Amino acid sequence: MAPVTRVPTSARGIGGAPFRLMLGATVLAFSGYALLLPVVPLWVARGGSGAFGAGATTGVLMLATVVTQLGVPWMLARIGHRWVLAIGSVLLGAPAPLLALSPALAPVLGVSVLRGIGFGMLTVAGGALVAELVPRAQHGRAAARYGLAVGLPQLGLLAAGVAVVDQLGFTVVFLAAGVAPVLGALLVPLIGPAGGDGADPLAGPAGAGMLARSAFAPVLAMIACSIAQGGLITFLPLAAPDAGLLVALALLATSAGALLGRLLAGELVDRRGWGARLLAPGMLLTAAGMVAEVIAVTTGGGVLLAVGAGVVGVGFGVVQNASLTALFTAFGSARYGAASAAWNIAYDAGTGVGAVGLGAVAEPFGFAAAFGTSAALLGGTALLARTRRR
Repeated sequence: MAPVTRVPTSARGIGGAPFRLMLGATVLAFSGYALLLPVVPLWVARGGSGAFGAGATTGVLMLATVVTQLGVPWMLARIGHRWVLAIGSVLLGAPAPLLALSPALAPVLGVSVLRGIGFGMLTVAGGALVAELVPRAQHGRAAARYGLAVGLPQLGLLAAGVAVVDQLGFTVVFLAAGVAPVLGALLVPLIGPAGGDGADPLAGPAGAGMLARSAFAPVLAMIACSIAQGGLITFLPLAAPDAGLLVALALLATSAGALLGRLLAGELVDRRGWGARLLAPGMLLTAAGMVAEVIAVTTGGGVLLAVGAGVVGVGFGVVQNASLTALFTAFGSARYGAASAAWNIAYDAGTGVGAVGLGAVAEPFGFAAAFGTSAALLGGTALLARTRRR
């Protein structure tokens, strides 16, 4: 493995310029991601591909993301965090305008593969930099701030993308989603080299079993919650096609809820030492939100649609922060890249499964059945994770 160059102590921390520049690059990259997450499924659905085809666009994006993420720790060791982050941002953004050429499923899936490769690179590199650029005592708050950089674009742009499509058309959204990540790549050379602190507590073969046991609950929680939110974001515009404004409000609520959940968990992790303890409550809160979505879709309760989405966001936000910091602790400073990869793979694999799997449920049985399946999965997973932690 190539030697790691450490950031000077004076430049490290959540107030340091390297960390702030990384957050800026993250905001721009995730702006391109957030704009298209609900828009691409809508694009192919209007092109005649149906609910399963709409879900497949997100599923293929996440499949390419996850496959790429498996190799990113190796990339980080060979070419460094900055190169991986910059190349990933360009690959996420540059192909996006090509989507305007056709709503047919095959070419859209091809573009989704390229964007997924880029997304896989930038998510793992960004997650690793959260731990590499700050001392361990600030990991909870650093993860919360990183959550803001990831979540703020989704707060405004998940809803805005659908709204802009209705007013200005798909092409404008595709172009904007292409430009933003490329601009983010221009900030990356200014971040500087990265390096963690402290020794690896699980070095050697004896630590492998401890690592697997410690990582089980955080990874499981991330998968279950991302299945729920992936299905929710993908299918809300289709589940309530006549509630355009309420769908936009629901997408806004789930993004805002995730920010609130991550900020709350960040404070509890750093100041109270709570990490894995927050996983089960976060999953149960997410499950409650999905139950509200079932009721809203079944009864046509528009306000409940937004409230349930907000509750899903809060629960998932808690789980995001708690699981990431728990994995940093489990993997140790020598494996921050691997910890980030595990977290992001769980997140993105779950999102893909949520889009494709819940889409397969929704096609014959309806969206209420799909959302209900996710709620049941969350309840069972929360019980299992709590049992394993004990």
